[in-house]
Amino acid sequence: MTGAASILASTFTGLDWSIVGGYLVLTTVIGGALAGKQSSIRDFFLGGRKLPWYAVSGSIIATEISALTFVGLPYVVFRPGGNFTYLQLGLIGSLLARVIVGYVLVPAYYRREIYSPYDYIGDRLGEPARRVTTVLFALSGMLAQSARVFLTAVVLELILGDSLFGRLQEATGVSTMTWAIWTIGLVAVAWTLMGGITTVIWTDVLLFLVFLVGAAVSVVFIVRSLDGGWSELVTAAQRAGKFRLLDFDTSPAAQYTIWTAVIASTWHNIGAYGTDQLIAQRMFCCKGPREARWAILSSYAGLAVTVTVMLVGAGLYAYYEARPLTGSSLRAYEDNGNRIFPLFIIEVLPPGLTGLLIAGVFAAAISSLDSILAALSQTCVSAFYLPWRARRRVTGARHDMADGIDELERHALVASRVMVVFWGVALCFLAQLAAVAADYYPSVLDLGLAMAGYAGGALIAGFFLAFLPLKVDGRGLCWSAPISLVTVFAVAWHQAWAQSVCVVFAVAFSVLWMLIEWRSGGETRVRRTGWLVLALGLMLAASRWAYAEDAVGFVTVAWPWYSPIGCTVAFVFGILLARRREEV
Repeated sequence: MTGAASILASTFTGLDWSIVGGYLVLTTVIGGALAGKQSSIRDFFLGGRKLPWYAVSGSIIATEISALTFVGLPYVVFRPGGNFTYLQLGLIGSLLARVIVGYVLVPAYYRREIYSPYDYIGDRLGEPARRVTTVLFALSGMLAQSARVFLTAVVLELILGDSLFGRLQEATGVSTMTWAIWTIGLVAVAWTLMGGITTVIWTDVLLFLVFLVGAAVSVVFIVRSLDGGWSELVTAAQRAGKFRLLDFDTSPAAQYTIWTAVIASTWHNIGAYGTDQLIAQRMFCCKGPREARWAILSSYAGLAVTVTVMLVGAGLYAYYEARPLTGSSLRAYEDNGNRIFPLFIIEVLPPGLTGLLIAGVFAAAISSLDSILAALSQTCVSAFYLPWRARRRVTGARHDMADGIDELERHALVASRVMVVFWGVALCFLAQLAAVAADYYPSVLDLGLAMAGYAGGALIAGFFLAFLPLKVDGRGLCWSAPISLVTVFAVAWHQAWAQSVCVVFAVAFSVLWMLIEWRSGGETRVRRTGWLVLALGLMLAASRWAYAEDAVGFVTVAWPWYSPIGCTVAFVFGILLARRREEV
């Protein structure tokens, strides 16, 4: 960190620290009290399926908003050329996706006792399909959440970079950013271990309230700080085109258009709400499908927070147009534009309110992290540990069936907690790499959303392969899902090293296919091998094609299209590469 942090940190008062600490302690105590006793994995991961729909709805909103939106979205509006076009994705795509998830996916999930969408896919397509989709979710969740942790670490480093973390860096040689990331990770692991998904949901409800109040108060304070009040904000924002909402640009490189909203965002959000365990796990905690449907549909109200946060971005533009950044603040902003709202919080807002908003930012990152930790732990235990433990369970004269089940539950609960720690460590390591990838995206918000799209399309395809009466086995999905993931990678990256990665993958995948599918025989192996060659050929072609090229580099397909592209590849070739169920 530079000297910029020391000046900024000096404005963070003892009152602010007291509020941050008090908020975290209060949230921990309330979450622990509401969690109750976690005596089984059903309690740990589903909250005993007894949580009220309004609590689940609030948790969905807090998870969807997160620190990534709360801190990153104001910069999307504030930056040169920024405006309200991002809101199209929520107004249209988010609504359509919620309706589809609520009336199609939720009833399918509640027909049986399952813990994740991947359990449903496994029941319909077989155990290998469940393992593949579990791995895809782990990859997608890790990539997306690493951006959220990184962004919050930027804020934490801004406050503690030249004080606590600075002294730790001098003593250990470990960077201040690393200390910030691992501090967030440590608290998140502790919260998750304390009470499982019940703690996560109730702390999310408190977080949602902080988001709502904090964003609204920020807008009010900005308006009061402007000489012309609300009219000055509106005039300045309108003059800069900040309130532009609709964009009919047909370029596939444009991120926020009416076409990405109606098509790509709807597709993407079906995966986010219905097949991504991060949010789907919350729906499984409701008493039944009716309550789960209410939870997902009512969470559309979270759009009010998004609109308010975007108004903060427009307000920041008006405020700093009248009072331009200077000195250390300007250097901090130029180093990372996503700091613009934290800079305002720390420098301009009065003590106490600063502490409350920074506490909300920290809690948002921790909430997102403990949410993904709970989801990753649950899916891995269900897909890998429980089947392995069930095969090894000793039954006989010493144990009756009830004792065997109780023993399995105890071991599974221990394994779940171990997995929480494992994934917490892994995610902190990955968050340190997010800084490198962030340079290739307009904002950290775009980075986080793009990362979720790499594997999100294949998860949507997995559900519909299982849901529709196609009479195919899961082998096709097991082969098409990795091809889908690498095809999205090929569409997004076109550098020489990326093209080499695609070639290596195609060769290795072909060898693996020959060793497994060709040697296993079957009347359809020649036909299916032909389809595999076509799929890999399309992937290699995509790696060498970009929409355009400018002086900076390749301008590729925008991230909202990642999920539709990945889903199409995984679904089509999931059918073509599969065997008919009667062949198995």
